[in-house]
Amino acid sequence: MNRLQNSASTLIADSLRGFSAAYPQLMVDVEERIIFSTISRAGRVGIVAGGGSGHEPMHGGFVGAGMLDAACIGEIFTSPTPDQILCAALKVDTGAGVLFVVKNYTGDVLSFEMAAELAQAQGIHVATVIVGDEATPEAINDGPGRRGMGTSLIVDKIAGAAAARGLPLEQVREIAQQVADSGRSMGAGLSSCSLPALGRPTFDLPEGQMELGVGIHGEPGRQRVPLQSATQLSQTIVESITAERSFQGRQVIAMLSGLGATPLIELYSMFAELHDRLSERQIPVARSLVGNYMTSLDMAGCSLTLVPVTDELLDLWDAPVNTPALRWKD
Repeated sequence: MNRLQNSASTLIADSLRGFSAAYPQLMVDVEERIIFSTISRAGRVGIVAGGGSGHEPMHGGFVGAGMLDAACIGEIFTSPTPDQILCAALKVDTGAGVLFVVKNYTGDVLSFEMAAELAQAQGIHVATVIVGDEATPEAINDGPGRRGMGTSLIVDKIAGAAAARGLPLEQVREIAQQVADSGRSMGAGLSSCSLPALGRPTFDLPEGQMELGVGIHGEPGRQRVPLQSATQLSQTIVESITAERSFQGRQVIAMLSGLGATPLIELYSMFAELHDRLSERQIPVARSLVGNYMTSLDMAGCSLTLVPVTDELLDLWDAPVNTPALRWKD
C-alpha cells in the first residue's frame, strides 16, 4: 500500500508534529502523546478522553473550547497508557475534578481505571463515563459488551458544554452518563483497513460483499452479507438501531461518520436515505453531522449514531465549541 509517511514507526509522532503546526492554539506534547486545550479551566471540571490512533479526528481533533480539555493518543488501535492519562488529569485539574470519557474496549477501560486510581491517590477527584453504544444483537451477550462508537463524540461535546458552564463534577457525569446510556450506533464496512506497519488489509472481503456491525479497530463485522444499495443499507441500519430501543417521537442527534475512505458524495447520498427511514418511523432529526468524525484508518463504509435528546441536552449541544474538527458559535 502506498502511503504518505516517512515510516510506520514514526507516523504517530510525525502526525502529532503536523497537528501542532496546524493548530498552534493547542498544546501538543509529542513525547507523551497528549493534546491539551490552552483555554482557562479555573474552577471548572476538566474533560479527558483518549484512545488509539487511526480514528482521526477522534480524539485530538475535539480538544478545545466547549469540548475536551485533553486527549491521550495511543499507538494505532491501542489504548493510551495509565501514565499518559494520569499526566493529562494532573494537567487539567484545577480543583473541580476530572471526568474521564472512555469507550468500552477492554484496554481503554483498564487503562482509565488504573489512571483514576493513581489520580485519586494524588488528591484529584475523578469520575468516569463508559460509552458502549454498539447496536448489534451479538454485542449484548459478548464478553466485554457493547463496543464504544460514535456516541462518545456526542458525550464529549455535551459534557464539555456542561463543564464550561461551571456545573459540578457529579452533575457533569450524570449528564454525560445519560447521553452514553441512550445512544446507539451501527457500522457497515465496504472494505478492510490496512495497518501502516503491515501494509496490507486486516481481513479479506470478496467483491460484492460487505460487513455489518463493524467496529472502529479494523476488525470484521458481526455479519457478512451481499453488498446492499444505499436504500437497503439504510433500512438495515435503522432497523438494527431501533430494534431494541424505540426512538419514535423523540428528537435525535444523528451522526453519519465515514470510516476513512468513503467520499462525502456517498455519505450525503447515504444520509438522504437514512433521513427518509427515520422520518418513516417518526423519529425527528433535530441536529445532524455528516463527515469523517470517528474513522478506522482507510476503511470504506460508514456508521450511524442516534442519540435521543431533550431540550436541555440540545441546548448543551448547541453551546459554542471551537476545536479543529468541530466548531460553531451561538
